[in-house]
Amino acid sequence: MGFGVGTVDPSRSGCYTRIVSAEHDAVRHKCGVAGLFSTREVNVPRTLFFPLFSLQHRGQESAGVAYRRKGHMVAYKDLGMVSSVLGRYLETDRPGHIGIGHVRYSTHGANKLENTQPIVVTCNKGEISVAHNGNLSNMPSIKKRLFDEGSIFQTSSDTELLLHLLSRSRCATFHEALHETLHEVEGAYSMLFTHGDDLIAVRDPNGFRPLYVGFRDDLTVVASETCALDILRISDFREVEPGEILTIGWNGISSDYIRKPSRPTQCVFELIYFSRPDSEVFGKGVHERRKRMGASLARDDEASPPMGDIVVPIPDSGSSAALGYAEEAGLPFDYGLTRNHYAGRTFIMPTTDERELSVRMKLHPVRSVIAGKRVVLVDDSLVRGTTARSLVLLLKDAGAEEVHLRLSSPELRWPCFFGIDIPTRSELISNTLDPNAIAEHIGADSVRFLSISGLRNCLDHPERFCYACFSGEYPLAVPLTEQEQQPQPRDTRESGRNGRTHAVSTPENSGDADSLRGSVLAGGSHDPQLWPD
Repeated sequence: MGFGVGTVDPSRSGCYTRIVSAEHDAVRHKCGVAGLFSTREVNVPRTLFFPLFSLQHRGQESAGVAYRRKGHMVAYKDLGMVSSVLGRYLETDRPGHIGIGHVRYSTHGANKLENTQPIVVTCNKGEISVAHNGNLSNMPSIKKRLFDEGSIFQTSSDTELLLHLLSRSRCATFHEALHETLHEVEGAYSMLFTHGDDLIAVRDPNGFRPLYVGFRDDLTVVASETCALDILRISDFREVEPGEILTIGWNGISSDYIRKPSRPTQCVFELIYFSRPDSEVFGKGVHERRKRMGASLARDDEASPPMGDIVVPIPDSGSSAALGYAEEAGLPFDYGLTRNHYAGRTFIMPTTDERELSVRMKLHPVRSVIAGKRVVLVDDSLVRGTTARSLVLLLKDAGAEEVHLRLSSPELRWPCFFGIDIPTRSELISNTLDPNAIAEHIGADSVRFLSISGLRNCLDHPERFCYACFSGEYPLAVPLTEQEQQPQPRDTRESGRNGRTHAVSTPENSGDADSLRGSVLAGGSHDPQLWPD
C-alpha cells in the first residue's frame, strides 16, 4: 500500500533526525558496502580494500572492515577515507575466507567513531557483523519501543536497531530471527551480515538501493555497484533481487525472500547522481542514462538560434548529462570549469566572500573556453543554490556573456527518508522560488529543470522507480511532520527575453539560501575502533 503526498502513518511517533550540511550544496551520498566469501584462503581485508576504494564516492566520512580470522571476527574502522583508514592492510597478510566492509556518509547519526561500520556484536544468536546502506523509515517508532523496554544504545545509527531486534527475537535460529526482523523494519536497506562462516546479503523488498553479487573462480563478492566488482576483474554478476536474502558459505549459495514486491521502487537518484558513471545499476549503464537525461533537457530547450554557444558541465556530476545535452542540441561540449581534486573538504565560511572562496578552491573557470560565450551550464540537481550562485559569478567574472543553468533532474521539493540526505522542505530552494526566480536569485540568465515526465521517458521501466523527492508521493509511510505537509507558496517571476527575469512578487523572506548555516566540529585525536587481531 502506498502513501500519497503528505500522508503520515499515525502509528509512527518520535522525532526524525536529519543531518543537514551547508558545506555542500548538493544531495549527499549514502553509503557503500562490499563483502566476500572465498573457498580458498585470501587476504580478506586487503581484497576488500579495492572494492571499497571503488565505492569511495558513496561515502567519505568513515571506512571499515570486519573479517573472520582464527575463529572470531576482527574489525578495524575509523573516520576518514579508505586509503588512510585501510591502507595498513595493503602491507600485511590477514588470510581468511569471509569479511565485509563499509564506506559511510551519515544521513542518520552524526559522524562519530561509534557510528562507523561494520558493527560487530556477540549475542544469543552468536557473533554477528553488519554493514548497511540505506535508512529505516520506521526507525523512530522502533527505537522508542526498544528504549522504553530497556534497550541500551551505543550509537545513533539506525543499523544498531537491527541487531537489537535480532538478539531479542524468540526464534530458534539466526536465519529465522533475521526473517522476523526484516518483516518488522521498513525503508531502504541493502545489507551484508556475517554469521559464523556465512555471508548473508539482503536487499529490501522495494529495492531502493542497488546490490550486486559477482563470481570469479573460488571467490564470491557482493557490492553496492558493479564498479566494485570490475576492480577485482569480476565479469560474471547479477543483481540481488528486491526482497532477496542470499546466504553464501561452505555449502554454496542459497536464496530465499523476505517477500517479493508487487512493484519495486528503486531510487532514481542512483541513476541521476549517486552511482559512478561506469557502473551498472538496476540492470542499466549509468552513463548512458545520464546522457539520455541531458538529451531530454536539450529537447525542452529547442530554440532557433540555440540559446547557448557552448555546453559546460559542472565536474564531475554534470559531465554525462552535459555530453548528452551537447549531442542533442548540436552544440560544442568543453570543460569550462576545472576541478581541484586535492581540495578535500572545505570549512564553512561565515561571509559571502569567504564562501565564494571555498568554491573557487574546488572549481575554477577556463577563461579561454568561456570568454565571450553564452554558456549552457549543466549539473545534476539544485538543493539550496549557494554553489550555483558562486559558479555563475565565477563564469561571468571570467567573461561569459550569458549563463543558462540546466539541471538533469526535476526540482527537489520533498525530503528523503530512504537513505539520501535531502534536507527539510524549507531548505530546498525550489520550495521558495520558481525557476525564473531562482535564475534571478543566483544571477543566471535562465534556469530549467528536467520534468518528471521527461525523466520517466529516459528510463526503460519508469514504473519501477521512486520519485518521492520530486513529487512527495512516498511508496512507504514516512514520519513527515504536519508543517512539512503544508503547501509552500513560491516566489514567482515572469521570464523575459532570452530567459532573463523580472520580478512579479517579492516576499519579505525570499528564502535566501545563503542564510542557511551549518557547522564544522573540529574533533580531537582519537584511536580507531577495532577488535584486537
